Amino acid sequence: MHRISKIASLTRIYRRIHKWISIPFVLFLLIIGLTAILLAWKKELELLPKTQKTKLEVPGQWINIEEILAIGSSFMKDSLGKSPIIDRIDIRPDKGIAKILYKQHFMEIQVDGYTGNILSVKKRNSDLIERIHDGSIVDFVMQSDSEASKLIYSTITSLILIFLGISGFYLWYYPKKIKRIKKSQE
Repeated sequence: MHRISKIASLTRIYRRIHKWISIPFVLFLLIIGLTAILLAWKKELELLPKTQKTKLEVPGQWINIEEILAIGSSFMKDSLGKSPIIDRIDIRPDKGIAKILYKQHFMEIQVDGYTGNILSVKKRNSDLIERIHDGSIVDFVMQSDSEASKLIYSTITSLILIFLGISGFYLWYYPKKIKRIKKSQE
């Protein structure tokens, strides 16, 4: 009987801890789950701009990368009035284009690598969703190059998810164990 009461006591403790940890963190876990679904389906939901292709029939020599960056930056600043600070460039030689992505907003410019023509200017909603998913949205809003928010958010939510999984297992297992013990004592 002492063994049963010890297991029952542990179950009650796990239940209380499980409940009080899961209530405040359920919002974060829902956000992570929903954004994970959106990221998995980003192409089908068109959250990512479609990659364009050069309009030239017979492509020649690529223009200078610095020139492509200058075209993208001046268009972003002069035509859209947004920050021209570049985060990265994604070069697609098979399609003859360069995608320019920016640090302070989620716009993307696709430039023809042969002519320098701008083929597409679209918002990258998937980048916003990714930042929400991994917690780096806080660093983005605060305009910080640090990844502290992302590391803290990811670590805490992951540890809590692991704990909830383990405590949930024991909340399932201990009642079965108590029934087995009672049945063996009969």
